[in-house]
Amino acid sequence: MTTEETEGAARRHVRVVLVDDHRMFRTGVQAEIGDTAATGVEVVGEAADVDQAVTVITATRPDVVLLDVHLPGGGGVEVLRRSAPLMAAQEAPVRFLALSVSDAADDVIGVIRGGARGYVTKTITGTDLIDAIFRVKDGDAVFSPRLAGFVLDAFASTDAPPVDEDLDRLTQREREVLRLIARGYAYKEIAKQLFISVKTVESHVSAVLRKLQLSNRHELTRWATARRLV
Repeated sequence: MTTEETEGAARRHVRVVLVDDHRMFRTGVQAEIGDTAATGVEVVGEAADVDQAVTVITATRPDVVLLDVHLPGGGGVEVLRRSAPLMAAQEAPVRFLALSVSDAADDVIGVIRGGARGYVTKTITGTDLIDAIFRVKDGDAVFSPRLAGFVLDAFASTDAPPVDEDLDRLTQREREVLRLIARGYAYKEIAKQLFISVKTVESHVSAVLRKLQLSNRHELTRWATARRLV
């Protein structure tokens, strides 16, 4: 970073809380954005589950919260629900930017309906993430490519989405595994993508097969494709 860029960063400042249940990921994000002198981003707190997140956010009143969608204790939507008074504050409202491995439409729409100002996936570069944080602080809506279409489609329709009782039987994590299976990912690839063990992936697949009364991954793929979940 040039001297001019460093001086520009010094003139802007944003306080951020990281909410993600994977410590190594939080450490990686800190490494990308945590040099306050260079980027203007100050990480003022971290949390690994819903209760911790609400406590830290309430105590620190950050400008922006980087929020994972899938968290122990109810997920990112629950954090948003419990943080609603802070988002609605007249002065210095807390704004939320979802940062998740999931690019599923229902995840994106769920957190945006909950009050998040944007949604980016974990493939985002450090530079783009810093830019997204400042834009959200300023009140802009920020989305990774193609995710904005989900939101436009959802809010353009005045009709309530149809209820899919079979899909509703699945947890958010099971839906995430289902989509990756349907896209042809191997168990090891899914485990790496979701930061979970292969054994946990196998358990989720077994649960999905049982709940949907399907026999194998090929039937899962056909089922997901028919519902345009892939």
